[in-house]
Amino acid sequence: MTQGSIGGRPLTPAPGIPTPELRVARFRGHARRLTWCALVLIVTAGAVGYFYGNLRTPFTNWMLLAAGGAIVLLLVILPFLSWWGRVYTITTRRVIVRGGFGGHPREFMHVQGYTIQMRRGPLQRMWGAGTLTLRNGIDEPLRLVDIPSVVLVHEVLVDQVEVSQILAHRELPLPGMNTADIPPRPPRPV
Repeated sequence: MTQGSIGGRPLTPAPGIPTPELRVARFRGHARRLTWCALVLIVTAGAVGYFYGNLRTPFTNWMLLAAGGAIVLLLVILPFLSWWGRVYTITTRRVIVRGGFGGHPREFMHVQGYTIQMRRGPLQRMWGAGTLTLRNGIDEPLRLVDIPSVVLVHEVLVDQVEVSQILAHRELPLPGMNTADIPPRPPRPV
C-alpha cells in the first residue's frame, strides 16, 4: 500500500509499526514584548555616555556606571532571560511548555484530546500573534501566551490531535473481534 502526502501532512505509518516522536515546531513568545527593553537599553547607554566625565566628583562616575548597570540588569537582562527561558515545543505526540528559571515542563498528550481556545487582542491581531488555551478536562489548562503565527499553530495542533487519535484508534480491535484473530506485529526495523 502506498501513501501520498496530502497538504503537507506526514505519511501515516503502516499498522503495527511504532511511530517515532518528531519535533513539529519549537518557538518562543512574540518578541515584541522586548521593545521596551531595547528602548531602556538605548536610553540608559545614551544617558551614561552623556553624563560620564561631566560630573563633579570622581566617585559619581562609578555611581553612574553602577546605576546604569542596575537599570540594565533589572529592566533589560532579566526580562530578556524570562522571555528566552519560556519555550513551546510541539511534537507528533505532545505539546511541551518549558518556562522560566527552573520551572518544571508541562505537557499535554495529543492522543488524550483537548479543546483549543484562541484569544487575540487588537495589538496581537496587528502582529499576527495570540494566546492559545488548551483544556483536556482533567488537568489545569495549558496556556501558550502571545505566540507568533497563532493561526498556523492552531491548525498544526488540530492536525496533530486528529492524527494521534486516528493512530491510537487504528490499533484497537473491533467490537466482537477475537484478539487471537489479530495478526502479530511485524518485527521492528533495525
